[in-house]
Amino acid sequence: MNIPYIGITDFMTFDQVQLMLKVFEKNLEEEQRRRLHVGVMMSYKTLNGLETKWSVAFPPKETIADIFSSKETMNCLHYADYDEIDVTESIAQAISFGGVDINALQLDMVWPNPKHIYDAIKNSHKELEIILQIGKNAIEQADNNPHEIVERLRDYEGLINHVLLDKSMGKGLGMDALGLIPFVSAIKKEFPDLGIAVAGGLGPNSIDLVMPLVKEFPDVSIDAQGKLRPSGNALDPIDWGMAEMYIVKALQLLK
Repeated sequence: MNIPYIGITDFMTFDQVQLMLKVFEKNLEEEQRRRLHVGVMMSYKTLNGLETKWSVAFPPKETIADIFSSKETMNCLHYADYDEIDVTESIAQAISFGGVDINALQLDMVWPNPKHIYDAIKNSHKELEIILQIGKNAIEQADNNPHEIVERLRDYEGLINHVLLDKSMGKGLGMDALGLIPFVSAIKKEFPDLGIAVAGGLGPNSIDLVMPLVKEFPDVSIDAQGKLRPSGNALDPIDWGMAEMYIVKALQLLK
């Protein structure tokens, strides 16, 4: 059974991980079954040293293994490639930069070819939890239809451990939790062992957005990114005071 997580995406240093882990462990109640998801971004462009505006917001690939030094966290590399370029080779190479303690991979892609993903993980020689992001474009390609998403997920059965429903995709757009309920219901009914995570505009001042989903599905996982900055812009550095407040409020909400 997958253990639900509370995620922060855009860690840049191991010191930040240690700081947030202390906050997490201090506020985690004994009966709570949660873990801290340490999200680090990489894209096809940053993997290959190509010019991109995200270079300022993603850590240098050579530093990722150090960020993933904790054995107490879910160390997740978020690999973004919406064009599916050299998928098998690129993902295997991306995973190698996670070092010995990487234990999860999030696919920020639009319905990638399952065989390419399977081969990449096999070639990496790592045991990883796999999260498939179902973002705005993926939902649109499935006609915004929960049952179409379920049909598409059949191709990934046995390959992925979690799905992340995220219409915001790091841009801080507010989550429509009520609108996500039919999607979560359909996925859970067909794939009861699949972990479900949601994201979209969550932060210390907007954590209540997820409340309608938590009432229906108490074991839902969450991830935050854009709203952990005063500007709401994912190109700016995370405000770790805001991130601390988000963790505290999220643990309270998810009791």
